Amino acid sequence: MDTGYDLEIRSTYDWCVRAFSLVKSRLGVNIKLRHEKGQIETGQIFLFNHFARFETVIPQYLIHQETGAYCRCVAAAELFKGGDSFARFLYSVGAVPNNHPGLLPFLAAEILRGRKVIVFPEGGMVKDRRVLDEDGEYTIFSRTAHKRRKHHSGAAVIALTLEMFKKRILSVQEAGETDRLLRWVRALGLADVDALLAAARQPTLIVPANITFYPLRVTDNILKKGVELFGKGMKEKFIEELLIEGNILFKNTDMDIQFGPSIAPAMRWRWWERRLLAQIFNKVQSLDDLFTMKPDAGRWDERLFSVCVKREVDRLRDIYMRDIYAQVTVNLSHLASSFILMLMQQGQAEVDRVLFQRTLYLAIKRLQRDASVHLHRSIGNPELYERLDEGLCPRLEQFLSSPECAHLVKVEQNNYRFLPKVVETHSFDNVRLENVIEVYANEAAPIQPVAAALRAAMEEAPTLDDRDLALHLFDDERVSYRWDREKFAEARFEKINRQETATADGEPYLLLPEGHHRVGVVMVHGLLASPAELRVFAEKLAARGHPVIGVRLKGHGTSPWDLRERGWEDWFASVQQGYRIMSALAERVCVVGFSTGGALSLLLAAEHPENLAGVASVSTPYKFMNRNLLFVPLLHGMNKLASWIPSLEGIMPFRPNRSEHPHINYYNIPIRSLYELGRVVEEMGHRLHEISSPVLLLQGAGDKVVNPQSAEIIRGKLGAITKTLHMVPSDRHGILNEDVGETQQRIVDFLATLDVADAALEFQPAARHASGAP
Repeated sequence: MDTGYDLEIRSTYDWCVRAFSLVKSRLGVNIKLRHEKGQIETGQIFLFNHFARFETVIPQYLIHQETGAYCRCVAAAELFKGGDSFARFLYSVGAVPNNHPGLLPFLAAEILRGRKVIVFPEGGMVKDRRVLDEDGEYTIFSRTAHKRRKHHSGAAVIALTLEMFKKRILSVQEAGETDRLLRWVRALGLADVDALLAAARQPTLIVPANITFYPLRVTDNILKKGVELFGKGMKEKFIEELLIEGNILFKNTDMDIQFGPSIAPAMRWRWWERRLLAQIFNKVQSLDDLFTMKPDAGRWDERLFSVCVKREVDRLRDIYMRDIYAQVTVNLSHLASSFILMLMQQGQAEVDRVLFQRTLYLAIKRLQRDASVHLHRSIGNPELYERLDEGLCPRLEQFLSSPECAHLVKVEQNNYRFLPKVVETHSFDNVRLENVIEVYANEAAPIQPVAAALRAAMEEAPTLDDRDLALHLFDDERVSYRWDREKFAEARFEKINRQETATADGEPYLLLPEGHHRVGVVMVHGLLASPAELRVFAEKLAARGHPVIGVRLKGHGTSPWDLRERGWEDWFASVQQGYRIMSALAERVCVVGFSTGGALSLLLAAEHPENLAGVASVSTPYKFMNRNLLFVPLLHGMNKLASWIPSLEGIMPFRPNRSEHPHINYYNIPIRSLYELGRVVEEMGHRLHEISSPVLLLQGAGDKVVNPQSAEIIRGKLGAITKTLHMVPSDRHGILNEDVGETQQRIVDFLATLDVADAALEFQPAARHASGAP
């Protein structure tokens, strides 16, 4: 039953939740909450690590948002000294001072009343993120004691004691002691005995969680500037906190909150301890009775009982602290910082740039296979660590060249040089400003697979060959597909996604037959489709001995919303990456492109990539049959203008597509994609004269999508000497997928000529040498 005070608390709490929702949309912090289904509803005690002051108000907001439940959170006692009104406000939003009389039984009672309890067992901010001591034990630095200490065990005491009291409630109910149950009902303010029994039957679940911020910045922000203007004489410690936390709040920082598996606080009782528990149980009249038993109690049985409980409390505390730190969301700066410290500890203060980045790349590939490690998108999404294997990763360069690392790392043309300050000791309150590398490395230290992956990568990187690298790069393509698919499956994209008809697998593929031909094939599908469009033909080629990669153009095979975010340059980058992979797996490469894929294939040929044998371009557009495409640039421009208004997605972001192959193609066409199609065709037209490799053109004579004249125009503009055009008597656009007019066989024959030509080229020098020719 709710009292007037309870209703006031709920009213204030709800108001604060609404206010935070409004403020959150204006902040730069991106909160990402990850948990198992139903975990927040069933959890009762939630534990978080502590790095920034403001994070103490966020968990209760998120829990209320997810479940509607109200929370209690322990806060510093000095916050309640600002007057009765402010203290009352803090109470009403769930805060409780850490010197509250009978704090632990009060929190346990709150759980029985249906509220959830939030605890920060570190007991204060751990600015250096160092939670492991030299012996590998979980400890943290105490600013007041000036030494390392174990974490607070209050959450374990609450959980174990509450679990015992719940058992006591049920035993009293079995004994038929209704009067005692009614006293507890009144003391807790519950509706009736049934409510008490229901609370007692719920498991006391502890939910360990970790909050990880990325990236950390030390540049000026609006809060620090305000302090400099109006806060003369303010302590340096507070200014440091404003600088770090202001950047987290206002400068596009990810705040990943990862929940670990829930923990049920079962106690391990010996047989004689169980008999002792039974005796103690009979004396328990309230929660306070259990919480007040101390090792120095007057009665021997109470002293012994408290010693047994203390043993279990310490065990439970160690379990949930281990689990809190196991939930760190590992990011690229964690890996780079950990690697730097490993090298410095080995006496290596300088490293080759390419070797350093390639080592990180190989470590990422290992961690992606480890389901126990939670990966930040910076190492989970290949787009964000692109070119790391080449030593040219923009995101890593940005970190190592940032103001945070300016006095720690010297970025040279071909090397990284690590400065002595990396391993110097810094004060607890300045370490975040002075040595962000140490902070990142400390945070990742409890994740043992991180160090293991780096050690293995250090051994592998110097001898990595092109073939093994290509296989890693292809795995990136598969990881990228799954990442994009998950991202664009969110609820906000549901309306369009529900209309989609494509059921074919959109994942890229790599077919490597044994004893394969010299010529490998890069398959490039068309606009709105996926690698599945050419999969059957790819398997036919693989059966004939050709290694084949089915490229997935970015934005395809996932959601029209994904495609809407991509430009033709993204599609072209997909083709380039597919070519790079195949060129490491075959001596020569032929690119086979359909429709838009044909235009992209010809553009690639204009780049003159090494080992290109030829291009087969099918149904490639230069002109279109649909005259309405003339209006696409105008509509695209209107959509861009409308998108500047946050509540709008554009005048017409999509239009329906009547596809020849609805099980493969998107039903919804992004208007932007039609605009990008026009751009890529225009770019192709400008560069056709640069192509010198052999080209096969195939075009349906009655194509209703691409104007059949396109093939003649393209052939006329090609700079290649060897260029062949076959007009196929068909009104279908998808002549390659459907194998109309033996289209597939013509490409097979084309590949055979390329194979023979390459063999002849290789043989000619040897023949001339044997005959004495110059």
